[in-house]
Order: sequence, then C-alpha cells, then structure tokens
Amino acid sequence: MASDAILLNVKVTPNSAKNEVLGLTNGVWRVKIAAPPDKGKANKELIEYFSKRLGVKKSSISIVKGQTSHNKVIAINGLSQSEIVRQISI
Repeated sequence: MASDAILLNVKVTPNSAKNEVLGLTNGVWRVKIAAPPDKGKANKELIEYFSKRLGVKKSSISIVKGQTSHNKVIAINGLSQSEIVRQISI
C-alpha cells in the first residue's frame, strides 16, 4: 500500500443479485457483490468492481483489512478522496 492511498471502510454483502453501491452509512460504504464468499471470489469481484467504477487498474486497489469479513478496509491509489466519492456516488 502506498503512503498516499485513500482508505475506505466497506461492508460487503456477497451473493447479491448484482454488484452495486448502496451508499454511505456512518462512514462505511455498503456494497453488494454478486460473487459468493468462497475462496476469495467476492474479494476479487469487489476489487474488479471498484476498479471499473473508479477507472483505475486492479493493482491500484487492495484489501488491507478484513479478508474474511463482511467489514473490510480497502486502499485505493491514484485518486483523491473527493474523486473516489464522486465516482462511487454516481
């Protein structure tokens, strides 16, 4: 993780009908992911989803905490906090 990375608190709901951001509640982004929480599939899809949504490479996003939890902290490199919030909120 780069020192200029932006950290986001995310609560993931796997096995959803589709990938979508539900919104921000008490500083935590609620995100639905279609993949099951099996062998890291939901984590991989979360990174792919945020990569496409934010327009950054998958390598710019990492899960720094909560690999096996619904509650995660993800690091995003290459964008400012305001750019991330703007892209996620669209």
